[in-house]
Amino acid sequence: MDNIKVKVENLSKIFGPNPETIIEKVKSGISKEKILEETGYTVGVADVSFEVKEREIFVIMGLSGSGKSTLIRCLNLLNLPTDGKIYVDNEDIAKFNKEKLRQYRQNKAAMVFQHFGLMTHKSVIGNVVFGLEVKGVSQEQSYNKAKKILSSVGLEGWENKMPGELSGGMQQRVGLARALANDPDILLMDEPFSALDPLIRREMQSELIEIESKLKKTIIFITHDINEAFQLGDRVAVMKDGKIVQVGTPEEIISSPANEYIENFVKDMDRSKVMQAGSIMFEPKALITIDQGLKEAVDVMKENGISSVFVVDNKQMLQGIVTIDDTIRALKENKSVEDILRHDYHATPPDTYVDDLIPKAIENKFPIAVISENNKLLGLIVRVSVLAGLV
Repeated sequence: MDNIKVKVENLSKIFGPNPETIIEKVKSGISKEKILEETGYTVGVADVSFEVKEREIFVIMGLSGSGKSTLIRCLNLLNLPTDGKIYVDNEDIAKFNKEKLRQYRQNKAAMVFQHFGLMTHKSVIGNVVFGLEVKGVSQEQSYNKAKKILSSVGLEGWENKMPGELSGGMQQRVGLARALANDPDILLMDEPFSALDPLIRREMQSELIEIESKLKKTIIFITHDINEAFQLGDRVAVMKDGKIVQVGTPEEIISSPANEYIENFVKDMDRSKVMQAGSIMFEPKALITIDQGLKEAVDVMKENGISSVFVVDNKQMLQGIVTIDDTIRALKENKSVEDILRHDYHATPPDTYVDDLIPKAIENKFPIAVISENNKLLGLIVRVSVLAGLV
């Protein structure tokens, strides 16, 4: 996951007859408004640098005019950069000749557009196989592959329909299937869901996350919607006036906004839908091991002012919880810690959203245990931490 798939260095895109003459003004930090006023040139992207990791969903978010769509079009050279470098797998694509660029677009980076861009005179499957046919793949192979991809995006049985017979959401699925047909490493998605109604949009967002988890693609996704950005993005870049203002995980941006602009951007966000269990848990210092005695359990609870304590083995694997009442009773009855283990607490992985923890925190009298896939205790969450995560 830490392998860098795309690396952008000091990228600028300026619109005008001799854009190279404006580069120094951009690099010196002069605003795009002032450059436009003084020179008549429009700065689309201003000295931008960022990296995209392999197999992550990297979202570029910004309001209209921020430069986000201009930027993504630079990543497949639909917009030729005025200055800077764009490395994909350590190759600077800005230096590609026509043949290498054609191969790059056919095999490595596919674009999914906002308004679908389907060929209305071709059937659904005709749209999907088009890129394969251009590459010289046989008709049988093309159609077999297209059918599998259409099935993966929920369009099995719609192969022979025409685009005009499909809803907006289904048309966008065709666009996505067409992009996936060439099995690209990178999907470039320019506000692909913005034309869809809210319900279909949410469905497509969920489907995109599922597709990424199955196919392991690197996705660069453009949106003006902060909720969509934080729902989809492993990391998010926020753009303003052609520049990137902040890059980080949704949690990092919400918890540590870079400036007042970002603060205003995120102030109305529902934090419970962004913050995750791992960010609000605390280290479980008050624990006992399964081979310790009941008296040790009482001592730990007494020292820490708590009425229950979690029990782990010598590898920190969670075994259960014991309460002070059960422990005192067990001392009188000559029982062991193992005899009184309880399991009526809630456990959760670290990537669970706080919003999903709220009902568990309310209904459960014990702290929530945060555990790894193999049941290792990573941390604990008490009710106040869940509620504090909303503020």
